[in-house]
Amino acid sequence: MRIALRWSRHILVTLALLLVLVAGGIALAFRITLPPGTNNAAIPGLAAPVEITLDPHGIPWVRAGSAEDAWAALGWLHARDRLFQMDVMRRGAAGRLSALIGSQGLRLDRFSRLLGLAAKAEQDLEGLPAETRAALAAYARGVNAWIDQRGARAAPEYLLLATRPEPWRETDSLLWGKAMALFLTGNMRTELARLRLSTVLPRERIDELWPRDASPHTPVAELPVLPDEHLARVLAALPVFGEDAPLPSTASNSWAVTGPASATGNALLANDPHLALVTPTQWHLARVEAPGLTLAGAFAPGVPFLMLGHNGHIAWGFTTTHSDTQDVFIERLAGEDAYVTPDGPRPFAVREEVIEVRFGDPATLRVRETRHGPVISDLDPVPGTPEGHVLAVAMAMLAPGDAAAVAMHRLNLARDFAEAEDAARLIAAPQQNLVIADRAGRIGMLVPGRVPIRRAGDGSFPVPGWDGSHDWLGFAPYEALPRFVDPPTHRIVNANNRIVPDDFPVLLTRDWWGDFRYRRIVTRLDAHGAPHDAASLAGIQVDVVSQAAQDLLPLMLRGEPAGGAASRAHALLARWDGTMAADRPEPLIYTAWIRAFGRALAARAFGPEAEAFRETVAEFLLFVLTRGAHWCGEAADPCPPVLTRALEDAVAELAAAHGPDPAQWRWGEVHRVRFPHLLFQFVPGIGPWFGTEMATPGDGYTVLRAGVRMTGPRPFENVHGASFRGVYDLAELDASRFVIAPGQSGHPLSAHYRDFAPLWLAGGHVTLPAQPEAVAGTITLLPE
Repeated sequence: MRIALRWSRHILVTLALLLVLVAGGIALAFRITLPPGTNNAAIPGLAAPVEITLDPHGIPWVRAGSAEDAWAALGWLHARDRLFQMDVMRRGAAGRLSALIGSQGLRLDRFSRLLGLAAKAEQDLEGLPAETRAALAAYARGVNAWIDQRGARAAPEYLLLATRPEPWRETDSLLWGKAMALFLTGNMRTELARLRLSTVLPRERIDELWPRDASPHTPVAELPVLPDEHLARVLAALPVFGEDAPLPSTASNSWAVTGPASATGNALLANDPHLALVTPTQWHLARVEAPGLTLAGAFAPGVPFLMLGHNGHIAWGFTTTHSDTQDVFIERLAGEDAYVTPDGPRPFAVREEVIEVRFGDPATLRVRETRHGPVISDLDPVPGTPEGHVLAVAMAMLAPGDAAAVAMHRLNLARDFAEAEDAARLIAAPQQNLVIADRAGRIGMLVPGRVPIRRAGDGSFPVPGWDGSHDWLGFAPYEALPRFVDPPTHRIVNANNRIVPDDFPVLLTRDWWGDFRYRRIVTRLDAHGAPHDAASLAGIQVDVVSQAAQDLLPLMLRGEPAGGAASRAHALLARWDGTMAADRPEPLIYTAWIRAFGRALAARAFGPEAEAFRETVAEFLLFVLTRGAHWCGEAADPCPPVLTRALEDAVAELAAAHGPDPAQWRWGEVHRVRFPHLLFQFVPGIGPWFGTEMATPGDGYTVLRAGVRMTGPRPFENVHGASFRGVYDLAELDASRFVIAPGQSGHPLSAHYRDFAPLWLAGGHVTLPAQPEAVAGTITLLPE
């Protein structure tokens, strides 16, 4: 017994020492990779020294002797603060992530290889003009200078992974655009989900899950029945971008006022793009100056050009159009190696992709392409299914000649609205709503991008590929796309809402998201009672009244519990105005109620084991409670009893977690943002250390977007919101307002890893004037 105890103590001591050594190794890796606050460095190809001043938030002010030197300096700075993030982005888009992190990256790698994004970036690079290629090359030199100087110490993740970053190439910056185009367009997944639902629901019920305005029904093509198991496996093989809240994977707000609607008489513009709330954020603030060049705002690490901000002459912001630029075609097979076309059988274009997998054997993917696009059925890990047919996808973003990099380069240099529009014409993918304001007081919203012209159909459901009946005939010319310029109302507002009527000559999409945020922004603009200034626009950006809740609650309150905690919760909601405040119980009760109501609808339609899909989306619930009571049952007024039971279930679940008194519950206790780290969130036990957790107001329908995760181990978590907020006063652009979250740096030991988070939560901002208000460090970049 003594010997066993002695050995047990030895083992425990040894394990403790090993843990100390591992922790010490991790701490050392972080410490020796931390960039110094003040230093000099050399970049090959610089024409003259570049001076960089860092403010107390780590924001750089770059002063260069030429635009090319400025792009190089930005490459160096982005690598200094975000190299691992940049590396993951380019590897994910190129299908090489598994070589860095192992088999966890295979799902994304297979999809990227299937699409051939790396090869398409190479082809696009060849078609770029010399000035844009020079900017990309200068940026790459800056990134590589940091890599050459630091090696495996370029970021702490490389030391922990025992590897060294590869050199940066010009095409890596183009891959950022490919990744964003893929991230911001997702109709393929929706079409496949509809096709799978067709095995359990009639088409008219499927269409109701995506309620449309009073539009004519599109004739339904006769389609073969594909095995549900195959559809499930293909859907599972597609990467999920963003978080799993039942909301659009991306969203944004943007609005502009001018003339009598502006306190200065000049234009004002507000913009806040909504993306997954992660660490590090997708944006990096900077001010850049060189002869003929001034840029201030949010850059995207990996790209030299300013994405959101102003250039001293114009300001701009983006929102996602959510246009349908992807179609799934069901191809009929003609033997093993060919498929049917209107002109007879045609062989697949076939290639083999070998994916390197760290810590494992290489994975091989056989890729087939049809005249429409790659065969997504090849993602099914079970070979040989389905018999007789395969699924292929057409994507506008896969068409050759993408000049989005040229468009952003020229937008950065535009001096007025007309020059900005000339640049915007070149945007291919993704289609976006581009809101522009210039110093002459002009405002407008352009909607550039490739939109397919279909021979038939509305793109909402997979279609036959063998007969040509639904083929794409080309892309709509820029002149045929929506354009809203200098409106007589002196304002433009967009929050991913419908922008054209159903009879618009070019079909943008069948599916438009609700106008809840749009209506709330308009309400706030109208209620101001005076011309607007930058402060009033910034105040609207943090509004937390849910228009969706205001629309739904009068209909939901018809479900009335007889007594108990559910009755007290009902009474609280009856007096509530829809403000999603973190310190109130009503937002929690309401959100839990719509979740329980959606579950009840799904269980009735799909069965008790149904996976969460769209049953808690406000657009669908409004349809059910106004025009679709058959989802509740067959009685004359079937929804109130379902609503009553749902509220009772929701309150019982909340009481078990938060106590018996609904008045004491708080939305902020569960609606918390965590900003999970890109890599460390997947490491058990240490993930929370690298995040930033805060209680937050709002929901997915408030102007201050705070997308709610309805499922998983942390229901009601805030996973999606404004990763950047900007407000621009064209009368005084140096007073423009900016904020990102959680911080400028991706290094966990940096003082700027999460220092923006409290300011972001409070609705605060910083400015980027010609000179920083305070100096925290300086950097000089020298010609090598």
